[in-house]
Amino acid sequence: MIQTSYEFEQAILPSGSLLTVNILLRFRADIPESPRRDLNISLVIDRSGSMAGAPLHHALEAAESVVDRLQSKDTLSVIVYDDGVDTVIPPQGVNNPDTLKRAIRGVHVGGITNLSGGWLKGCEYVKERLDPRKINRVLLLTDGHANMGIQDPKILTATAAKKAEEGVITTTLGFAQGFNEDLLIGMARAANGNFYFIQSIDEATEVFAIELDTLRAVVGQNLTVTLDLAPGVELIDTLSLARTGRDDAGRTTIALGELYEGEDKLLGLRLTLPASPVGTLPVMKLHYSADVVRSGVIEAVSDQVDVTARVGTLEESAEASSSGVILELSRLMCAKAKETALDLAERGRQDEAERILRDLAKELRDKGLNENFEIAEEIEQLEYFAGRIAARALGNAGRKELRDQSFQTMTRNRDDLAGRGVTPGEEIYFMPVSQDVAGDVELQCVREGGKLRIKVITDGYDSGKNVQFPRAIRAEGARYVAEALELSGDGGFYRVRGEIRRLVQPGERDIFQSHTRTRSTSGGKASKGPASINDLPTTDQVGDGILVQCVKDGSKLRARVVSDGYEPDWNMRFPRSVREEGMFYVVEEIKIAPDGKSYIACGEIKRFLQPSIPT
Repeated sequence: MIQTSYEFEQAILPSGSLLTVNILLRFRADIPESPRRDLNISLVIDRSGSMAGAPLHHALEAAESVVDRLQSKDTLSVIVYDDGVDTVIPPQGVNNPDTLKRAIRGVHVGGITNLSGGWLKGCEYVKERLDPRKINRVLLLTDGHANMGIQDPKILTATAAKKAEEGVITTTLGFAQGFNEDLLIGMARAANGNFYFIQSIDEATEVFAIELDTLRAVVGQNLTVTLDLAPGVELIDTLSLARTGRDDAGRTTIALGELYEGEDKLLGLRLTLPASPVGTLPVMKLHYSADVVRSGVIEAVSDQVDVTARVGTLEESAEASSSGVILELSRLMCAKAKETALDLAERGRQDEAERILRDLAKELRDKGLNENFEIAEEIEQLEYFAGRIAARALGNAGRKELRDQSFQTMTRNRDDLAGRGVTPGEEIYFMPVSQDVAGDVELQCVREGGKLRIKVITDGYDSGKNVQFPRAIRAEGARYVAEALELSGDGGFYRVRGEIRRLVQPGERDIFQSHTRTRSTSGGKASKGPASINDLPTTDQVGDGILVQCVKDGSKLRARVVSDGYEPDWNMRFPRSVREEGMFYVVEEIKIAPDGKSYIACGEIKRFLQPSIPT
């Protein structure tokens, strides 16, 4: 029921010397007429102040899209959380989608982030309706850091693992740039769930759709692999983010989680093999087990595979064609290098981190793998992040992209999840600018499924082909002129040749002219309010402002900051004339008062109105 195969990076290994080799293991559940699995899911959505405006709007639209994709046999619950936890939809079958969507539509922005409270309530609801024949999953979405309730990442990660043992798996979704990626990835890894970085908030519906399609495709769970290495064989590294351990015999165990219909589960290993004469070299016995559903019944399946390597003379090894697995192993190697480089950079070893990325990029080029578009894109990513790390300018978005790219490649085998990232490099703002195309080639940067792609606009070229292009100067909506394009060796994509300039034609607004954050015009002066709240200007966007809420504190009305990065319990100097319990405001600037333990609202104040979701 589970098909297994393996391939070494070299088809024939040379005899007579100690070798370090890469091997790719594949697992695929082969279940004839696999039925659609019903779902028991809980959507847990952050509605804290930092989600105000467009983020919450898109999150709720995505939640509505989930309702549209479910069926009556599925079970759904929806929880929203800020400093409190509210049940929008208690666990129930999806029998009246319109009623459920109306309930979601009524959600409004709140205060600070009680992530643990919302998530644990979602786990509770899924467990209430736990059915081993269903996919039992909590989808936790947040855009910020947990700043209320249980906040310790170690406790939350350990709890996610415990909930998974009880049958409740957690998928985490990080929204925009404010969330703690280490926490969300840690929880997903501990639970053998999925993680998604929703970098552009209008992608939320698309990402929810990917996760639902993934859940529908689950045909096996709890895939565990045990490596029984032959004498003289040593495991150097696993090209995976799966949890590893040891069994009672001291053998390495690897928990690979779920198997999806039509998708190989990949595991890359780096091994040291002993010197061997020509012939067949035993490498390991590979034991595996998993739980699969067949004919409505869960079956535990297990088996083993003898893994051997073919050893030949030096001449035979040199003449043997490279294995077709080299592309998949290269992707896994890139993902591992990104994870390693980030870890080194954060320990102050930037030079070493840069070298790892650049050395791998060179190795892939030397092998001619840059003739494959996806590997050429990986090489471009390696060089891009190496430059960012060397300049000590990786930044928040760059760090999230690195972690996401590494996670997706080493846990999934889907092209639509690999290499995602849309943050423009700073270089885009300092490029030379051209006002006409003249005899050059015109190009445009577009966003496709969470990736920045370059397309050719000039007639005479195939507009359907991608263009290999420096990652550092990609920005959605930007147009460029290049001296020339040439086809790759296989004719599958174009490469840019010569100088590249940004195209801004006469009379056009240059959207990349200034990349500096809008500065406050308040001059640090305390805000002054009008006669009443009705005299305040209104907005449905937070933008560069700070979200503030008026709350009841005993007999007094207090203004408290609910945007992330501020102390939620500090009082604030805020105009009394516009205070109204429960009301939200967008303040231009917040300063720390001279006492060091309170805030002062400065500059313009606007009343915040949550944008409505179309009915």
